[in-house]
Amino acid sequence: MFNFGFLNRNHYEYIFTLLCLGAFSLISNAQASRPVKANEIAFVATDLINGTFQFKYERLIGDHFSVNLGLGYKGTQGLVNLSGLDTEKIKTSDITYSGIKIIPEGRYYLNNIRQTGMIGFYFGAYVKYSGFDSDLDGTYINDAGTSYKVEFDAKISVTSVGLMVGYKLPIYKRFAIDFLIAGPGAGFYNFSIENKKDLPDEFYDDFNEALEKYSIFDLLDGDFRFSDVKRKSDLRLPSFRYSISLTYTF
Repeated sequence: MFNFGFLNRNHYEYIFTLLCLGAFSLISNAQASRPVKANEIAFVATDLINGTFQFKYERLIGDHFSVNLGLGYKGTQGLVNLSGLDTEKIKTSDITYSGIKIIPEGRYYLNNIRQTGMIGFYFGAYVKYSGFDSDLDGTYINDAGTSYKVEFDAKISVTSVGLMVGYKLPIYKRFAIDFLIAGPGAGFYNFSIENKKDLPDEFYDDFNEALEKYSIFDLLDGDFRFSDVKRKSDLRLPSFRYSISLTYTF
């Protein structure tokens, strides 16, 4: 074991000051050696958590303004999984989904980015569209004990609008890390399901009851219901964005 008993408070303050000065020096050098370019591409590292590969392109259009477009594809795999329905009557496999998302943004930088490049604090607004396909497979047992196979194809589309704040930190010449700190907004969700198997009418009552027990559906209003004749539903929910991206300017 290491013994740091010989260090007193003054030593720690001195070391902390040196670290801060070193970090400030690195950032200053990165800014000084960073060429001012009008274009930037980025890879969103945090989207890998849910199996999404997203790239972004940003273009300088004014002293403080830029526009940004993100394109992403989500596969069925990811570190975060949604568990399936598991009730006495309905049991399904885990819920997976795949699809695309498109995110245009407008940004306002506090810096004059024609002089410093697209770095520093920024504010902005965004629109986010996501379109996903999903399968829901499982079994249903009615009150009489009859077993049915459940096989649904589902489509989910989400349009979100909101505001955002972030900071882009230069790290080396043309490279920077973009921290999207907060992006609160409102999301408009549309769901549609297609039943590929014959199911009794009472299935939908039990299905809606099972959805009510699913944690994410605690937020839904009473109009969110499926039936044999109503296989589409929509709702509005709060949305939130955050991300960390690695950027390269050119």
